[in-house]
Amino acid sequence: MTPAELGAALACAAGRPLAPGDLVLSVRGAGRYATAVALKAGLDAEQIARRLREIDGVLDVQGDGMLVITVDPARVVTGAIGEGAAFGRADVPRMGWDDRPRTWQNPGFVVRYAYARAVWTERWAAEAGVRAGEPRVEAEAEQCFAEHLADLPGRAAQAEREQDPRPFAFCLERLAAAYHDVHERCPALPMGDSKPGAAHASRVTLARAARVALGNGLTMLGETPRERI
Repeated sequence: MTPAELGAALACAAGRPLAPGDLVLSVRGAGRYATAVALKAGLDAEQIARRLREIDGVLDVQGDGMLVITVDPARVVTGAIGEGAAFGRADVPRMGWDDRPRTWQNPGFVVRYAYARAVWTERWAAEAGVRAGEPRVEAEAEQCFAEHLADLPGRAAQAEREQDPRPFAFCLERLAAAYHDVHERCPALPMGDSKPGAAHASRVTLARAARVALGNGLTMLGETPRERI
């Protein structure tokens, strides 16, 4: 469940439209959001929590003022893919990273290479007959990726609101680093003569989400995402 989807769910639970400033969500971990919407909009927090618990994809809601909402982190992944080019989109001020050096010390290289890796992973998986499947966000690297994926829309909105691209750029760098960890520690392709399984299919889906999010991020900052660097 992406921030956009959760925002719609909160408006539904409130029973009325909510001002954008009331719908600010902070990410507290993989599949965990916090919001002060009840306090800001003068709503009954317990009633909002009760209604949210009835929504598919919401696992738990805690708090009597500031609400902490737990959702299935896999839904963050599928939601980002489903939103596609709209995921996290905002009017972010343009900013460029240096093209060189192409080393891990250059954040621009880290982001661009993560996007390219995600594209290659999908392509290689298709050639190997490994289809994308239901995402499983289980390993620590996968949870870190889901956390930073969920944080991207909020940072984009912050960058637009403050007319400062740096919070968004930092988020994109963290997301890219998290995807590199997934790519290296949780491979989408089976090793050797091993047969592909559900875990591999899941990781192809994570690669797809990375491609969508990182591609959108680079585009918002004024770059054309490249498959080769």
